[in-house]
Amino acid sequence: MKIIKINEDIPESDKIEIARNVMKQGSIIVYPTDTVYGIGANILDEKAILKVFSIKKRPKNKPLSICVSRIQDIKKIAYMDLKTEEVVAKILPGPFTLILKKKNNVSPFLSAGSNKIGIRIPDNKVCRELSKDFPITSTSANISGHDIPESTEEVLKQLGSSVDMILDAGICKHGIPSTVIDMTVYPPEIIRKGAGYEVFIESMI
Repeated sequence: MKIIKINEDIPESDKIEIARNVMKQGSIIVYPTDTVYGIGANILDEKAILKVFSIKKRPKNKPLSICVSRIQDIKKIAYMDLKTEEVVAKILPGPFTLILKKKNNVSPFLSAGSNKIGIRIPDNKVCRELSKDFPITSTSANISGHDIPESTEEVLKQLGSSVDMILDAGICKHGIPSTVIDMTVYPPEIIRKGAGYEVFIESMI
């Protein structure tokens, strides 16, 4: 398992490429987000998705969220009406997980068999660079039910060498999980209050 220091503000392209190639090969990374450290795998590789469940000891009836690079990438994997697009344009990139109706090209493993999927575009350049070629999983880098890590030291205590690479950018910006918003209903419904909650409320006024 490799640990690579990366500049969160100006991510080194060679380090991003190494991490992307690790995921292309079906292996698993840990990467910084604007909230906490996440576990990254290529969502187009179902074996890699199952590895994430195994690493986290997460029940398969609990879905995994997805990280994408751009708002237009959301449309490739989920449905958005005009009202949803307006809200999304106001708050992303940001510390939010948006629940949307998924398209058929999204593995049912990710959505736990439902027709909905959680999607993130973090306010973090490392995340957005990592997910430019393909969407990646966006789930906290911890054992399910344990403390959520905001540093790589905390990640190592829980996950040890079960992942293939860690991109270390120091302490994460917010240090708490994202606010989860169900965009399949109107008005949108807050499922979990987290980082960015006040920003979202202001954007809806």
